[in-house]
Amino acid sequence: MIRLLFIWLTVLQGTILMSQVKGKEISVKSISSPVTIDGRLEEDIWRNTNSASAFMQYFPSDSIQADQDTEINMAYDDDNLYIGIVCHSVGDDYIVPSLKRDFRAGGNDNITLLIDPFNDGINAFMFGINPMGVLREGLISGGGVNLQGFSTSWDQKWTGEAHIYEDKWTAEIVIPFSVLRYNKGQTTWRFNSYRFDMQANERTTWVQIPRNQWIFNLGYMGTMEFESAPRDQGSNFSLIPFTISSMSKDYEEAAPTDLDANIGGDAKVAITSGLNLDMTANPDFSQVEVDRQVTNLDRFEIFFPERRQFFLENADLFGAFGFSDINPFFSRRIGIAQDTATSTTIQNTIFGGVRLSGKINDNWRIGVLSMQTAEDEINGQPSQNFTVAAAQRRIGARSNIGVISVNRQSIGGDQENAEVDNSNRVVGVDYNLATANNKWSGKTFIHRAITESKEKNPYSHGFRLDYTDRAWGASWQHEYVGEGYDAQVGFIRRQDYFKIDPRLTLFAYPSAEILNRIEYQARLTQLWRPDFGTTDQRLVLNANVDLLNNSRFNLNVNRQFVYLFDPFDPTGTEQEELAGDTEYTYYFFQGSYNSDRSKTFSYRLNPYIGQYFNGKRYGLRGNVNYRFQPYGQITINYGYNIFDMPYLKTKPRTYLIGPTLDLTFSKSVFLTTFIQYNSQVENTNINMRFQWRFAPVSDFFLVFSDNYFTGTDDVSERFNLNVRNRSIVAKVTYWFNL
Repeated sequence: MIRLLFIWLTVLQGTILMSQVKGKEISVKSISSPVTIDGRLEEDIWRNTNSASAFMQYFPSDSIQADQDTEINMAYDDDNLYIGIVCHSVGDDYIVPSLKRDFRAGGNDNITLLIDPFNDGINAFMFGINPMGVLREGLISGGGVNLQGFSTSWDQKWTGEAHIYEDKWTAEIVIPFSVLRYNKGQTTWRFNSYRFDMQANERTTWVQIPRNQWIFNLGYMGTMEFESAPRDQGSNFSLIPFTISSMSKDYEEAAPTDLDANIGGDAKVAITSGLNLDMTANPDFSQVEVDRQVTNLDRFEIFFPERRQFFLENADLFGAFGFSDINPFFSRRIGIAQDTATSTTIQNTIFGGVRLSGKINDNWRIGVLSMQTAEDEINGQPSQNFTVAAAQRRIGARSNIGVISVNRQSIGGDQENAEVDNSNRVVGVDYNLATANNKWSGKTFIHRAITESKEKNPYSHGFRLDYTDRAWGASWQHEYVGEGYDAQVGFIRRQDYFKIDPRLTLFAYPSAEILNRIEYQARLTQLWRPDFGTTDQRLVLNANVDLLNNSRFNLNVNRQFVYLFDPFDPTGTEQEELAGDTEYTYYFFQGSYNSDRSKTFSYRLNPYIGQYFNGKRYGLRGNVNYRFQPYGQITINYGYNIFDMPYLKTKPRTYLIGPTLDLTFSKSVFLTTFIQYNSQVENTNINMRFQWRFAPVSDFFLVFSDNYFTGTDDVSERFNLNVRNRSIVAKVTYWFNL
């Protein structure tokens, strides 16, 4: 069956393949002297190049030219790509929420550049700047067909400046070729750009993109035409050492204060212009942004994204196999454990690792990652080696086939008493379909787990095919996970099931003065267990409405069927559980409203009301945000649930509140403070992170973390606030180009 699916998809691609958008190109002129990066575009080179202009609207319309045009010029020398930008505007009242790097594009003024040096329409580098010269960079993977392929966690050494005039703002950017990955000898790269202009209330793109596609979709791009191929950068080498000192104390165990100091670092070696070797020794990720806590009312594991810098470049080459809930490799399994008392993540020491990844030519990408962790006796973890190898071959315009092998091997320690198997392996193959204009996209895969227990049905399989047109879209997805598919280094929410997930979507574009687009969707999700029958079913009728004022709201009606095989507490508050081997059918409403994020005060509301298992549930979650630009913002995330369950004598409640204070004193000095209270785990977490970027991609961090028991004492039944653990970390890192 799987072979037939591969053949069918290949034939489908050949019959429906659409031609790439052509006709837009920008000349990249060779220069002999570097450009002074001050944002003013005073050099003659910016007046002599062929600019990328005539931007098209993406919002509120996608069929007319921009009210306020943008001009982009490019030049290059042996070492750098230079980009000059002119953003015309109706005034100088720009929205710049903060001076912090890697800002979000929505709700503020900025421009983003997408560069695809390999011309594959699958992966691209992203560089952005706003009117105050704040930078962001990131990676686009999977063709930019969804948010899962968009990441701003990637960090590199480049620079840019901006300057504000009465009727425009301008910017100059310099990107070293050593930052980019490309094949030598190539004179044509794919390129696009998108801009958010809050004064004109429009989003625009250089190459026209339909509104029902993501604005960073790589199926719609023009070209950059170099006068001659950029010079091969050779085996350039970067060294990024760090030193760290910390002080911590566990108050629950009455342990003495622990003082520690350490050193480590990363190294980057460009084997070729497209292939990079990354090495890390004794890495530390204490400065990484903490996870946002959530109220967990699910029977299965909650997904938290990877944020650690070492794992991010070419992350899709390793982590995009399968579906989001059937992923054979999830890098957060390496070096991260769970503190069961506080539901926060803790580090398991990583001795070091290497990663070789990138392009070897226009059609092939390869990746090998190997990491070694230390023994963790407290959590029953032996020293382990994690190795994953992947290869990807492009087929047609934007499709590809990939293979992956994942291996976890325990080394030394007391393996007989360890809480993990001695080894665990997964092998698999994926086929990803994307036509040139992205009307058709899809995926199919088959994976096999190789385990010590050798249980039956160690396979997983999935298939998805999507069609999106201006007026409507349709999607079919099915997946199977066998009872023996035990992918211990992956993210697998459940086993032993077959699932279908068809959807039908209609798009409407009303001419009303306040409405922009309406999306109606019907979706059915149904799961079976092969030896049982239907275990879960959800029917959703959904309406999404985008307004011209940049706000949006959603309303959906749900019918849910659940069969509980095991006892389950649906309140998540350690109350009496519902009995196993019981089934429930219930109806509920959900909604959301997101206000205009460009306003000084903005908010999001997500209410829930209706039946819940054999009772009722009322809930509200969302956030409120106040901006005091450009020096930062205050955000309060919240969640509140009331459960009215007939089998309980009381009405349990859950609370989640997370104030965040984000201060940016300059473009190099930041302070972020998270306070998160979660009644489910009776914990309050405080995390303060001070960052001083004293040189490009070189930082001093000071991180303070505090956890409190926040709940009712079992003896006195009085509310208490007791310290659980506390730590402070100082870290310095510096980037050397050698």
